[in-house]
Amino acid sequence: MTYMTYKTYMTYKTPKLLCTLLLLFAWWSVAMAQQETDDSLALSAELPEGMQTREIDSLLASWQTSKFLLFDEHCETTGENPDFDAETYAKRLSRLPNVVDMPYNNVVQQYINLYSGRLRQSVSVLLGASNFYNPIFEEALESYQVPLELKYLPVIESALNPTAVSRAGAVGLWQFMIGTGKQYGLEVTSLIDERRDPIKSSYAAAQYLRDLYGIFGDWTLVIASYNCGPNNVTKAIKRAGGAKDYWTIYPYLPAETRGYVPAFIAANYIMNYYCDHNICPINTKLPMGTDTIQVSRNVRMERIAELCDISQEELRALNPQYRTSLIPGESHACTLRLPTAAVSAFLEAGDSIYVSAGEIKSVPDVPVATPSKRRDRGRAGGTSVTVRRGDTLGEIARRNHTTVSRLKQLNGIRGTNIRAGQKIRVK
Repeated sequence: MTYMTYKTYMTYKTPKLLCTLLLLFAWWSVAMAQQETDDSLALSAELPEGMQTREIDSLLASWQTSKFLLFDEHCETTGENPDFDAETYAKRLSRLPNVVDMPYNNVVQQYINLYSGRLRQSVSVLLGASNFYNPIFEEALESYQVPLELKYLPVIESALNPTAVSRAGAVGLWQFMIGTGKQYGLEVTSLIDERRDPIKSSYAAAQYLRDLYGIFGDWTLVIASYNCGPNNVTKAIKRAGGAKDYWTIYPYLPAETRGYVPAFIAANYIMNYYCDHNICPINTKLPMGTDTIQVSRNVRMERIAELCDISQEELRALNPQYRTSLIPGESHACTLRLPTAAVSAFLEAGDSIYVSAGEIKSVPDVPVATPSKRRDRGRAGGTSVTVRRGDTLGEIARRNHTTVSRLKQLNGIRGTNIRAGQKIRVK
């Protein structure tokens, strides 16, 4: 090619080459900007409290878990967490029969990775506990015509622990603050805290969610406002120029709320697709039937346990709304839940089961401690097991209904090395 021909060729081709290069650069800039946005979104979010180890440990320490949840030692999975491409995750989310919009993006992926990776043992526990609570949640949500997929909100709120208490003082499965709880009919006094009552709190939460939808008209914004309050969401909407879209107002929301909706989407994903990630759900042994009695006189749990052949621990698990051992029926009628077999014994006991006016002052109230408070104080003694040949901390944790982190905390273990014949404290 002669110099003139080459010059003519370049004169003709240069505009097209420049256009192509400019288009490629523009595409690269947009892609990098989107990646930077996704990374900044992820980095600026906090892990919701219900996804943290403390509440899972509390759930594992509860009477109900130790009584009715059993680790399956014969679960036939590899235990490996397989990798899938983004398209697979997006398709799986789109196939969920949900009303709430659940888009797939890098932020959602990070929370899916948490549930399917570091928190996979917690997911096993949550799958077992959901067998107790999902029927209650679904009935309450359906009664207020609220999308049933919101039954997974307590997974990230409280890790399905009815005695959970947040740093801010929110309580129960649905993590109600005192003011909001009272606004929706939940009694909170020195003796009663109905935020801990799984049934009453679920109906209050369903009503609250319906009212939030009346304000925002968008379920994703409802979920965000459930976490940080409607005022904070309204402020974020104003700062975003009036946009009523969660992902648009995302940068203007509190840090925990920025992680809240992606965590909710991830919870919906993992609670439906856990098998694809080789997660074994804990076996559930459903409890015996229960019934309720309306008590119109003062009665103590110690007396009920004595006359009805039931442990105080079970009584408190069935009636978590009472903050002490006293059920104050004289102030107003109180609901007492008992195993069906114990109801007859309660009725047959007659007046002897109730507290007299003089006795109520002479017998001190015994506060009902939450598992987390007991754990913070520590316990003397406990239960130990002997390490078998080939045992790992994970296997010991599964056999004894606890977690590896709890075993390490109890035994002062920093790494993962244990030896056959070693004594390991499990409780």
